[in-house]
Amino acid sequence: MGKLIVIEGADGVGKNTAALGLCDALNASGRSAVVIGFPRYGETVAGVTIGRFLAGEMPVPVTAEAAAVLYALDRREWLPRIIEARDTHDVVIFDRYIASNMAYQGARVEAAASRPLMDWIARLEVEQFALPRPDLSLYLDTPWELARELILQKAQRSYTDRSFDEYEADIALQQRVRANYEAIVAAGLLGPWRVVQTSTDGAMRPREAIVREIIAHI
Repeated sequence: MGKLIVIEGADGVGKNTAALGLCDALNASGRSAVVIGFPRYGETVAGVTIGRFLAGEMPVPVTAEAAAVLYALDRREWLPRIIEARDTHDVVIFDRYIASNMAYQGARVEAAASRPLMDWIARLEVEQFALPRPDLSLYLDTPWELARELILQKAQRSYTDRSFDEYEADIALQQRVRANYEAIVAAGLLGPWRVVQTSTDGAMRPREAIVREIIAHI
């Protein structure tokens, strides 16, 4: 049974780059690894709906609770493939997982309601939807200024032609998301965490250096 390793962080911190780099390094070392990214835009019912929501195309308001269920359902729809990947690889690397839902939806409610909502999301995904807990989660800590530059460098997204989606465009939301991730890491929610600083002296570290640090943590 393979280990489940999660790469987490706010928008634009380099999660996909780190996940793919880690996967390449592990496979090159003789370990079988695969990357699974969420949401599954265009591949699940929930993923299609999430794409419309992030593109600002929903005809009705989407509450934090409703969004939480959509993101959780996206993973629940993909659960058979998660289990298959875990059973056929040494390492399964997630580009976003349960903590992402917790951090983002917890940032969309009043401060007093944030932690109760995050705890509810964890129970929904782990207990009710039976998603496996990670063996290790890594939080990529990237200054917002650098993260915003990286968002602008992203390739065309499948769900929107805008430079920033609904979450990325809200700077105040992004700051609350970062605070929520820090709280999740400090409390050890969902399992063990490690923090990886992705920049030094105002510039992003080379991908290879970040991957080496992640491998050392694993």
